[in-house]
Amino acid sequence: MKMLINSPGTVVEDALRGMAAAHPELAVDVVRRLVVRRDAPGAGRVGLVSGGGSGHEPLHAGFVGYGMLSAACPGEVFTSPVPDQMLGAAAAVDGGEGVLFVVKNYTGDVLNFEMAAELAEEDGIRVERVLVNDDVAVVDSLYTAGRRGTGATLFVEKIAGAAAEEGAPLEQVAAVARRVNEASRSFGVALSACTTPAKGSPTFDLPEGELELGVGIHGEPGRERRPMMTSREIAEVAVGAVLEELPGARPVLLLVNGTGATPLLELYGFNAEVQRVLAERGVPVARTLVGNYVTSLDMAGCSVTLCQADEELLRLWDAPVQTAALRWGR
Repeated sequence: MKMLINSPGTVVEDALRGMAAAHPELAVDVVRRLVVRRDAPGAGRVGLVSGGGSGHEPLHAGFVGYGMLSAACPGEVFTSPVPDQMLGAAAAVDGGEGVLFVVKNYTGDVLNFEMAAELAEEDGIRVERVLVNDDVAVVDSLYTAGRRGTGATLFVEKIAGAAAEEGAPLEQVAAVARRVNEASRSFGVALSACTTPAKGSPTFDLPEGELELGVGIHGEPGRERRPMMTSREIAEVAVGAVLEELPGARPVLLLVNGTGATPLLELYGFNAEVQRVLAERGVPVARTLVGNYVTSLDMAGCSVTLCQADEELLRLWDAPVQTAALRWGR
C-alpha cells in the first residue's frame, strides 16, 4: 500500500509536528503527545480533555480550541494514550474549576482514563468522567464491554465544550455531556478495510462486492456482511437501526460522517437519502453536519449519528466554536 509517510514508527510525531506548524493557536507537545489550547488553563472555565488512538482524525486533536476541547491526548495508531498523557493534559488545562474527561468506550481508553483520574485527584485536580457509548450495531465487541463510542463523541465534545465556555460548573458540564450521550446513537458501514501504517495492508478481509454493516471505527466486525448496496438501501438500514433505539419524533442533530476515504460527493448524496428516510419516519432534522470527522484511516464508508436535541442542546450546539476542524460563529 502506498502511504504518504516517512516511516510507520514516526507517523504520530510527524503529524503532530505538522499540526503545530499549521495551527499556532495550539500548544503541541510532540514528545509528550499533547495538544492543548494555547490560552489554557482558563480562569473560571472547566477543562475538557479527550483522546484515543490516532487514525481517527480530526477526532480528537482537531477539536481542541475555543468552544470545544481544552486538550487532546493522541495515542499510537488505534492504541489508547497512556495515563501520563492524560494526567499531563489535566494539569495543563485545570484552572481551578476541575476537568472533564470525555472517554470513548474502548477498554484501553476506559482503564487508562480511570487511572489518570485517580492520579489527578491525588494531585488535587477535580475530575469527572463521561463515557461515550453510542454505537447500536453490536454489544461487547473486540475492543469493548458494552456499546462502542463513535460519532456521538463529536456531539458530546462540542456541546459540553460550549457549556464550559459559558462558565458552567464541572458537575453541570458533566451532566450535559451525559445527556448528549444518552440521547445519541450511531451506526457505521464499511465499503473497504482500513490500512494501518505498521501493517501496510488491509486490517481485515472485505471481499470485492461486499460491505460490512455495523462496522466499528477500528474495523471491528459489525452485524453482518451483504452484497454491495445502493446509497438509498444503506440509508434505510443505518437510519432504521438508529431509530430502533431512539423512538419518537423529537428534533435531531444529524451527523453524516465519512470514515476517511469517502469523498464529499458521495457523502452529500448519502445525506440526501438519510434525510429522506428521516422525513418518511416523521423525524425532524434540526441541524446537519456532513464530512469526515470520526474516521478510520483510509476506510471507505460512512456512519450516521443522531442526537435527540432539546432547546438547550441546540443552543449549545449553535454556540461559537473555533478549532482546526470545526468552526462557526466567530
